Amino acid sequence: MLKVGIVGFGFMGQTHYKCWKALEGAQVTAICDVNPNIEEDTKRAVGNIGDTDQAVDFSSLQLFTDLEQMLNTAELDAVSITLPTCLHADCSIKALEAGVNVFCEKPMALNVQDCERMIAEAKRSGKIMQIGHCVRFWPEYAKAKEIIDSGEYGRVIAAMFQRLGSAPTWSIDNWFLDEERSGGMALDLHIHDTDFVQYLFGIPNAVSSFAAKDAKGGLIHIVTQYLYDDDKVITAEGGWAMTPTFGFEMSFNIVMEKATLVYDLTRDPMFKLCPAEGQVITPEVKKGDGWLLEIEHFAKAIRGEKVEEITTLEQSRDSVKIVAAEKESARKMEKVAIK
Repeated sequence: MLKVGIVGFGFMGQTHYKCWKALEGAQVTAICDVNPNIEEDTKRAVGNIGDTDQAVDFSSLQLFTDLEQMLNTAELDAVSITLPTCLHADCSIKALEAGVNVFCEKPMALNVQDCERMIAEAKRSGKIMQIGHCVRFWPEYAKAKEIIDSGEYGRVIAAMFQRLGSAPTWSIDNWFLDEERSGGMALDLHIHDTDFVQYLFGIPNAVSSFAAKDAKGGLIHIVTQYLYDDDKVITAEGGWAMTPTFGFEMSFNIVMEKATLVYDLTRDPMFKLCPAEGQVITPEVKKGDGWLLEIEHFAKAIRGEKVEEITTLEQSRDSVKIVAAEKESARKMEKVAIK
């Protein structure tokens, strides 16, 4: 039985709790959170997709407010790090130093330097660390990559990705909206699509980005073109500028030579393959969501089972690097090379 601790118990911490609880052979035994009212506040957690309506049995859990104390006393096999991004590097490294496997939420860290520190400690410790790029595991996105890689419908001519919603105001003291702690909209939200672009096509040669800002100068909407050696047109758009009544949209349109792939969370059906000839198809996809599937993948890896390489620490670092270039491009209003 894998003994798991969760560090940070807001919306994502509770999402991880639900995922771990759904897995056979794993048990959440400890939670670490500085909030003294965690039991009551747990009832109010919200997020963009899904909900955390599953009751938490706190009587079965060890509760901590200090990470080092939890690592020293809880006898854990793994931890989920679901804290503000500014804490990812130091807390992940502490867990690795304690001999505990780490699942750290995306983005990996605020900057490439912190990512490198995390990679170095993971290698030194010999423990497994995985970054939570859930979109790589999201069933429709995973199927899209499978279809593209098969070559059955020819090469990709163009691809457009969107991730749009209102500002995330549900976090404790609004840390999402503090760029020094979250990295801002581009690093927290838009990185999902940046990372998926990298997953499909590799690291671009350069990016060209344009962004809108709020009254305080923070980025609230970004559009990026990812530039490669060939003539395919790849763009991604993300933002926190939508009104609350808009809800949330994540979508893509991928144009291949012989078919178009369409996904939109707000449509029914959400996922379609539209071939040049024949009828529209709704491809079969795995059950579950990206959060459950990525944690299942991590659990298998720490048990020593053979798993497909879906994400690497170096790729997670490179997604942080690409977003940094996007932010620089938007600020300078010019193309920026990925170095």
